[in-house]
Amino acid sequence: MGQIIFQKKMVIALCLVIFLGLAWSGCGTTVRERQQGQPVTGEGKAGGELVGKYYFDDVRVPSELKYKPNKSFVYETAKFKAGILRFSKWRVDVESLVDYFTTNMEKENWKLVNSFKGKESFLNFSKPDKTCLVKIFDNWMGTTTVEIRVGPLGEKM
Repeated sequence: MGQIIFQKKMVIALCLVIFLGLAWSGCGTTVRERQQGQPVTGEGKAGGELVGKYYFDDVRVPSELKYKPNKSFVYETAKFKAGILRFSKWRVDVESLVDYFTTNMEKENWKLVNSFKGKESFLNFSKPDKTCLVKIFDNWMGTTTVEIRVGPLGEKM
């Protein structure tokens, strides 16, 4: 009787190991293809290495982040693009993303207005005619989400 229980536990443990192995390998994708519906305007390269994709003409996002079109919204006119873009990836260091956006936004002439860091990190940038909010946060499953909001800067009264 004890041996049957031991065999059942071994089969369950083996199935669990196989399942976790498949789940782990399935999350480690390296595919870098442009997805339908992305408002991409170009890709940046440094020394032949891909460093990010451009959105809204001047917001660079790391290529490893996966664009979520069903959770994004873009409004575009002949003069302006605005909207909310969402990206995610499993197991990304939030601090490295904060550093990435701080560095690359300044290269695109965005001015860092302020930042808040905690469970959720917020980076506020501005240009003479528009503003950008970058929100970075983790969920309980280990997925890091980046939300980028770009809109026009209000008229001064």
